[in-house]
Amino acid sequence: MTVPTITLNDQTSIPQLGFGTYQVPPEETAATVATALEVGYRHLDTAQMYGNEQGVGEAIKASGLARDELYVTSKLNNGFHRPDDARRSFDETLTKLGLDKIDLFLIHWPLPSKYDGDYVSTWKTLAEFVADGRAASVGVSNFQPDHLDRIVAETGVVPVVNQIEVHPYFTNEAARAASIRHGVEVEAWSPIAQGGVLDDEVIGKIASAHGKTASQVTLRWHLDRGDIVFPKSMREERMRENFDLFDFSLTPDEIEQIAALDKGEAGRTGPNPDTFDYIP
Repeated sequence: MTVPTITLNDQTSIPQLGFGTYQVPPEETAATVATALEVGYRHLDTAQMYGNEQGVGEAIKASGLARDELYVTSKLNNGFHRPDDARRSFDETLTKLGLDKIDLFLIHWPLPSKYDGDYVSTWKTLAEFVADGRAASVGVSNFQPDHLDRIVAETGVVPVVNQIEVHPYFTNEAARAASIRHGVEVEAWSPIAQGGVLDDEVIGKIASAHGKTASQVTLRWHLDRGDIVFPKSMREERMRENFDLFDFSLTPDEIEQIAALDKGEAGRTGPNPDTFDYIP
């Protein structure tokens, strides 16, 4: 199965479907990622704060896959926003992953109430990793419209992606629209609202019409709208189900029906980036 790719604003390409490793226990990561690679996933999403980069690296090494067959993303720990800390932690990420170069590295959260509100210096530091050839691309995660506007205005460097919470109950249209306005691709985390949308009547009806599951229809909705998704599961059966998305598509009316399920801020499952200030 060939996963579609999206061309980013720096002319690199990213697979539109990947495998997420959020909440995969470090001791189970290598085996879980190995299974995902066997299923066919070639886009892996991890983060320093997940604590499982090493396991991802072990799975990559054991897979025997050529480096250019894989797309690997990690993200900066909230505690390492200061430039020297970001540089040191990025070195550690490459070491843990066993890579000389990462495909994509993100600021995990903007933390506007921390570091005197200075996420611009952090962003400039990530741009260094592209300049020195150790990152192919850099981007952001959980950036609100004003956060995006600020880093682009003050640095002239446009992120390739903004990884934000998006699902049918929280379509996050303001952040999505701001990203698209800047030419930034949207990556949707929590794409099925941590399972919250799977019993939805509207989605269930559409799933029945296509002979698919509610999860497959929801993931297909993301793909049809142009977003990048990387569902996470530790069960091979579910990994295969989440990968089986390319023999159908939704009609424009079905896409609109699902988008109409948006509950606004009440539908958010994760923290609000404007106030989130967690530092591990």
